[in-house]
Amino acid sequence: MPAAGGIEKLIMMDMSLDMVKHLKDTEQNYIENKLETLYIVGDEEFLPLKENSLDLVVNSLGLHWTNDLPGAMIQCRLALKPDGLFLAAILGGETLKELRIACTIAQLEREGGISPRMSPLAQVRDVGNLLTRAGFALPGVDVEQYTVRYDSALELIEHLRTMGETNALLQRSNLLKRDTALATAAVYESMFAADDGKILPLFRCHKLQHPWDGSVISHLQYPDALFTSSVSLIAMG
Repeated sequence: MPAAGGIEKLIMMDMSLDMVKHLKDTEQNYIENKLETLYIVGDEEFLPLKENSLDLVVNSLGLHWTNDLPGAMIQCRLALKPDGLFLAAILGGETLKELRIACTIAQLEREGGISPRMSPLAQVRDVGNLLTRAGFALPGVDVEQYTVRYDSALELIEHLRTMGETNALLQRSNLLKRDTALATAAVYESMFAADDGKILPLFRCHKLQHPWDGSVISHLQYPDALFTSSVSLIAMG
């Protein structure tokens, strides 16, 4: 990918050393790429970046893995320049609600109790509040829903494992019994399968953005600055 749009330097960061190596090896395939790129192994909760050093921070489907989500957002804000842009996508809301329901029912039937099988996800109202807590003056949150088609619930479960999107909680059962997994698939397909037998799990993606620093347009924080007028509505009538 040739450098474009005036970008001078790109910093790519991931917690996984293998992923960083993969990204670096992939770039070698682009001979015409003259963009200065740095590769960092790092954690969103401990960003190895200077304050006020970045024009743009982009996080794609990574923030829902952090233990301290407000802290990670604060560090992103601190790394941005005063007029910097923050963009992020995070899974949340009703994502995989059908699988959660099916897994709960199957565990109750087979094991007599439940253990979380997927990480907790934030609701859209919570994400907006977290952005405000992190110090973003004018946060924006948009929601997009995606329905993915699978042949079976077991295929969905295997796909989630391959993506590394299972349960990251420390206090969890590390073993998913075979009969529980089969029961989960059976419950899922009996309750939520489409007419053709396929399953259509829902993924809800929260898109976060912070376009400007509050100091630049701080007057927008106050309603009086937005809705004052020198002309009477009666006079206009």
